[in-house]
Amino acid sequence: MVIERVERLLKDVMGLDVASVGRTQVEQALRRRQAETKLADLERYWEHLRASDVELQRLIEAVVVPETWFFRDREAFSGLVQIARDEVLRPQRSEPFRVLSVPCATGEEPYSMSMALLDAGILPNRFQIDAIDISERVLAHAERGAYGRGSFRGDDVTFRDRHFTHTPDGYRIVDSVRQQVRFRQGNVLGGALVGTIGPFDAIFCRNLMIYFDRATQDRCLDALERLLATDQGVLFVGPAETGILLNRRFVSARLPMAFAFRRAPATPPAPAPAPVRAVRAPLAVPPRPAPVRPSGVSSPRQPAASRATAPTAGLVQPCTCIAEARANADKGRFVEAAHLSEQHLRQHGPSADAYYVLGVVRDASGSHTAALTYYRKALYLDPDHVEALMHLALLMEQNGKTAEARVLRNRMQRLEQVKA
Repeated sequence: MVIERVERLLKDVMGLDVASVGRTQVEQALRRRQAETKLADLERYWEHLRASDVELQRLIEAVVVPETWFFRDREAFSGLVQIARDEVLRPQRSEPFRVLSVPCATGEEPYSMSMALLDAGILPNRFQIDAIDISERVLAHAERGAYGRGSFRGDDVTFRDRHFTHTPDGYRIVDSVRQQVRFRQGNVLGGALVGTIGPFDAIFCRNLMIYFDRATQDRCLDALERLLATDQGVLFVGPAETGILLNRRFVSARLPMAFAFRRAPATPPAPAPAPVRAVRAPLAVPPRPAPVRPSGVSSPRQPAASRATAPTAGLVQPCTCIAEARANADKGRFVEAAHLSEQHLRQHGPSADAYYVLGVVRDASGSHTAALTYYRKALYLDPDHVEALMHLALLMEQNGKTAEARVLRNRMQRLEQVKA
């Protein structure tokens, strides 16, 4: 089938795991491009696609539809400012603070970086931002610097008055912000990119790896590691990607709710347990608001019933509302996620997955004590619940409780050994 050939092509070219966006979305994009090229059938379109790099680029853009806005996940930008201040103020530093946004989509993220650093009083000659994306179309949008109301979300949009001019078509970003950002087309999975840019003090690569399979995630992280300037370089990822980094030689940068990581020290103060494989696209402790791209969250896992003391109806066959709850939490729809999880608990009794999602929701609202309670409830019902173990360990680590985090990671290591 043509659809299967296209899926393999997208995986080879950009590492796309089709399960993360859904075969339906790929097929719809394929048929739209066939109609726009006025070709008679999919076989003829396939021949055209294989012969045209331009058409391949257009298909990629049709499949991966970026959705972003200014200052999405504000804690990440606060963390960036903190790192920049520490670096720029170092007496021995003379070179500018360098930041990378990849993929940069339509420009809201790199321009938010520029605004945040300028508002923090960092002089324009002291920092530079590079912005990379595979899509020519979104880069053209970014370079125009013109945005509609959909790019301004949340309660605080006062930055718009300082950094934009109002036009009949929306808002245009001012030159002082624009000139700090350099846009270029590129693919983080392409070796040429790593050899021509960097190194960077901070990299934002958020919600890209959720579209990749495990092998491609490793390739992407290899490239990002080579682009980081030093062991003090900081990598910002999306909330659903923290487990991927915990599987590598990264540790939390201790920037609350920023989902920022540094390379672990080459000689750690204490032996660390062997890393474990993260489940594909796990939900993480998300910030407010969470990314809206689909994350390809897997089907609910079967909770262990051996420790349950309440009715076990909900432990036998979780209803589809838990899958919906996980998907809503991953998209930042926390009210819906909580409602569906609580509905499941009312109808079916205790559920490790329901408690896990409620823990994610409480973390998003900053209620860490409540989140800890829900994660522990999930682990009481299912001691092998890897997501709950992983994110409870991360939360402990962020709160400086390294001993407790090490115990949890040892449990994950033992589970991995059993699976092997």
